Amino acid sequence: MSEHRLDRIIIERPRGGRRISSTRITGYQKELARITAVASEEGLLQPYLIKTRNRTKYFSDHLAPLRRFLNSKVGKPWDLVYSELCHKLDITTLSGQHILSHLWDFVERYVIFIDGVLYARHRQNYPLVRGQGQWRNRFYIHPETGVLCLIPIAPQERLQLVDDWLWEGSDRCYRQIEGIWYFVTFSSAPIKGKIIDLLLQSELTYSTAQQEYGRPIYACHKRHATKKEIRTIRQKLKARLKSRKKAS
Repeated sequence: MSEHRLDRIIIERPRGGRRISSTRITGYQKELARITAVASEEGLLQPYLIKTRNRTKYFSDHLAPLRRFLNSKVGKPWDLVYSELCHKLDITTLSGQHILSHLWDFVERYVIFIDGVLYARHRQNYPLVRGQGQWRNRFYIHPETGVLCLIPIAPQERLQLVDDWLWEGSDRCYRQIEGIWYFVTFSSAPIKGKIIDLLLQSELTYSTAQQEYGRPIYACHKRHATKKEIRTIRQKLKARLKSRKKAS
């Protein structure tokens, strides 16, 4: 792991990207001519001082040694871990401070437990979990023991099929009740009188139908879904779950 060279390993990684001339970037010459003309007219700066803003190379620090170092110290007091890291680095230098900035990307210092769930103290909207492939905020300092701990992995969200709805248009839907899928057809509720709702197994009026379904309808037909329909239902619910994940 070469922990004794931790500072040089992280800092000395070559830059990433490609070395491409700025004049070969699409549309750059026209933009350069425009800002050069504006700068020359207003006398703000000289043309030879104008540089590319969208560069083709970027800095890329090698953070795997730091992550492995922290992994090897899980379960140990954070004060000892931090002292050992400062002993290996010179935190009074710019490179040492740069590595410390990456350290706080990995380690969440201030956390709290709410009903047994881990949250960052400054961000309590979402639980503090480690997603799949996510390398930041992988560790936290236990607020009571001061021990370096691993942030728990986010549990895989399972497809919830119990008591779920899947609408097919405005008057048809699939409804799961006690593990059994039904195909239900709806019709408009009459303004006067009562009707029997086959899904709810009860009498409804125009107003109670509005309360139950959000609009004046009632279930007039119900049957068991076929195996082919159930396979289609599961596929559509999985697609719905994926779209919710992307939206969040």
